[in-house]
Amino acid sequence: MELKLILEAILFSAQKPLSLKEIRDVFAAAPEHAEGNETVRSLKRVKEEQLTAALEELARDHETAGRSFRLACVAGAWQFVTQPDYSPWLKALVGHKARPPRLSQPALETLAIIAYRQPVTRGEIEQVRGVAVDGVMQTLLERGLIEQVGRAEVVGRPMTYGTTAVFLEYFGLRSLEDLPAADELRRIPVARPETLATAEPGLATVPPEQLSLPEAQAPDTPVPAQPVAAPPPAVEPEAGAGPAGGEGRAA
Repeated sequence: MELKLILEAILFSAQKPLSLKEIRDVFAAAPEHAEGNETVRSLKRVKEEQLTAALEELARDHETAGRSFRLACVAGAWQFVTQPDYSPWLKALVGHKARPPRLSQPALETLAIIAYRQPVTRGEIEQVRGVAVDGVMQTLLERGLIEQVGRAEVVGRPMTYGTTAVFLEYFGLRSLEDLPAADELRRIPVARPETLATAEPGLATVPPEQLSLPEAQAPDTPVPAQPVAAPPPAVEPEAGAGPAGGEGRAA
């Protein structure tokens, strides 16, 4: 009995996508339901590498056969999915599930930056985009496409963000390695100073113009001595001149 055919039967009967760990759990529990079957027992400790190779071969078989469905791996989980060409008949059969509104262009741009540069802080995203991203970030968090993944190792410890499994499902990606090349996006320099000034931890970087001291030396910087102007020479009063330029009184 071929391994890929066993996997085909499992996935065909599964009610949800299965990860490699879940598939291995099925193989580990199968001997309890088939006493004396050496084939089932021999596959009890099947390795993930064997499963991956068999699943990929099975996916190629279905693609070559040109069937109305195919085997796909989305967000690390395997499942049978129908080809998009047959969607009108399936919608008529099971109904149409309304999808969330499409992402706006600013949201897509922000999401792309996070996907290719994660983990990334909100301040770093704003450096790349050149605009504030507070509202866009909130939308992506509410949609479950991104999540907080930690804190940056800089002063203030701002929050860092990364993509989720929902992000992979939304775009039909097997893993982050399947993202199309975006060398230009990765080449955009993002400065991460040792002391990242923030209004509050996790919030966007404070604009530089709010931090600079206008025409002033930085604190603790010695101020060079300035030359002191000499006082004007004293003028001797003329004889007979009184105070305030008045007439002198006779001696």
